[in-house]
Amino acid sequence: MSKNVFSKVLLFALPASGKSEVRNFMAKVDPAVLRDEFHIGETIQLDDFPYVFMMRRIDEELMKLGQKPLFYASNDSTLLDERDWGTLINLLNEDYYDLMNRVVVKPDSYARHLFTRIDNAALKAGIPYRIAPLSEDVKEKVADALEERARFLQEDKHGEYPETMEGKTIIVEAARGGAQGAAMPLSDPMGYQYSLRQFCPEMLEDAVILYIYVTPEESRRKNEARSDPNDPGSILHHGVPIQVMLDEYGCDDMLYLRSISEKENTITVEAHGKKYHLPIGVFDNREDKTTFLRGAMDTWKEDRVLEVIEAIRNATDIMYDLYSEN
Repeated sequence: MSKNVFSKVLLFALPASGKSEVRNFMAKVDPAVLRDEFHIGETIQLDDFPYVFMMRRIDEELMKLGQKPLFYASNDSTLLDERDWGTLINLLNEDYYDLMNRVVVKPDSYARHLFTRIDNAALKAGIPYRIAPLSEDVKEKVADALEERARFLQEDKHGEYPETMEGKTIIVEAARGGAQGAAMPLSDPMGYQYSLRQFCPEMLEDAVILYIYVTPEESRRKNEARSDPNDPGSILHHGVPIQVMLDEYGCDDMLYLRSISEKENTITVEAHGKKYHLPIGVFDNREDKTTFLRGAMDTWKEDRVLEVIEAIRNATDIMYDLYSEN
């Protein structure tokens, strides 16, 4: 890929900090602005939220059948097994591989295909199969309930495949954190330090980090404001339960990791027998600059757009200076 634009941007922040809003902005603005102002090519989107949503939906359907949930004790609770943070990264790794190799699947059941993917991704994170051991009757009923959504996710994924990767930038969105008041460094498998190590070498190579900085308190405020109970699967309007906000996103470790990195304005990642120094730029969104981007593009005011452009540019210029050196 061209060094004139970033190959991969890891778009990280606490929930509701503005990640999806910035991603929505990048998908809609003039490509020349992306390239010339931010060093970002035509964007291709990867996100682990759809998998979180589907894991919760699997549990909902299981509980309707009188079965124990596999991933979350309830819709309002945190992960039953925190190693599933690694499961989610493994699913993103697979999405990246499929994107680069234009892998298209047309299974008899999209839901069952997703079940297998989740089980295999979890196994790589050290978690034994959970869906496969269910009875065929239970799996069939859960699959029937989730088939339409699973088909949509798979076809949406195929729809992201471009004819060529030349001039493209892959945006990978994820949120990680730890419990409110947790000391640094966060213990595995919480936080970015753990999840970054789970990315495959191909994902880490030439990757940069755009971190959107808000306080946990502001994250919780914006999360409540954006939540639409009628659209829980929406990238822009989903809400995170308050207990999850406190126990899994009560803090995060990104600025800490920057402060201890071996190289200025990078995050040091030790994985796969080597060290990666990922350039990082910080978009300071503690004073909300991005909420308006949820609205229709024709409602965006020019002065607000210019403010967003300046904030992103300040971050990406730092990233690009280091990126272009490699």
